[in-house]
Amino acid sequence: MPERTPYIAANWKMHKTVAEAAEFVDALLPQIAATQSDVVICPPFTALGAVVERRYGTAVKVAAQNMHEEDAGAYTGEVSAAMLVELDVEAVVLGHSERRQLFGETDEALARKVPAALAVGLQPILCIGETEAEWSEGRTLDVLDAQLRGSLPDGASAADLMLAYEPVWAIGTGRTPSLEDIANTHGHLRARLAELAADGDELRLLYGGSVKAANAREIMAIADVDGVLVGGASLDADEFLAIYGAGQAADD
Repeated sequence: MPERTPYIAANWKMHKTVAEAAEFVDALLPQIAATQSDVVICPPFTALGAVVERRYGTAVKVAAQNMHEEDAGAYTGEVSAAMLVELDVEAVVLGHSERRQLFGETDEALARKVPAALAVGLQPILCIGETEAEWSEGRTLDVLDAQLRGSLPDGASAADLMLAYEPVWAIGTGRTPSLEDIANTHGHLRARLAELAADGDELRLLYGGSVKAANAREIMAIADVDGVLVGGASLDADEFLAIYGAGQAADD
């Protein structure tokens, strides 16, 4: 199995002012100076500049939580990929379930956004996941296959993007699939990626959905889980550091 660097991402969603973001990053950076993982902070748009400025000279990367597929235009409230690159943002979360569920984002829209990000050197973190109804009906793998095929651009490469599996029913609920279910789902996705991308065995697969310090190590110890996308538990620096530490331990 190829060596895939662990990826630990903090998705703050619509939390933290600029001052709060600065305080968090100032507390975090001294604790992870020697990290061998990719540690990624995903702040709201207003705090991107403050986080980018503080992470210079460190191993921490910065990702935005969304972007528009067009370079410019009459799209009130939107931000383009080029605008993010100008801020020295390195990655962008695309297709998060909250964007899909609350804002009607479709696979077709993502099929446009992902290439737009890649065109300017942004690394997409492409999210897929099933609803509770779909999970209850045993349709998880079919739903994920459809989202993956509908969102992943032709010629996708492991060097350019990564995939995050986030069951919708586990996000912010405190519930998670069993370790066996996560392993089976990630194994299935790995097989699909091998069909869709020439280097699909190298593309990093993240898990997200009620990840916390108490379960992070066992989740990241699963063979095809290459990191985590953390929501609520990433808002507290100590909790996020504990998740980071769990990732280091799981990788040993």
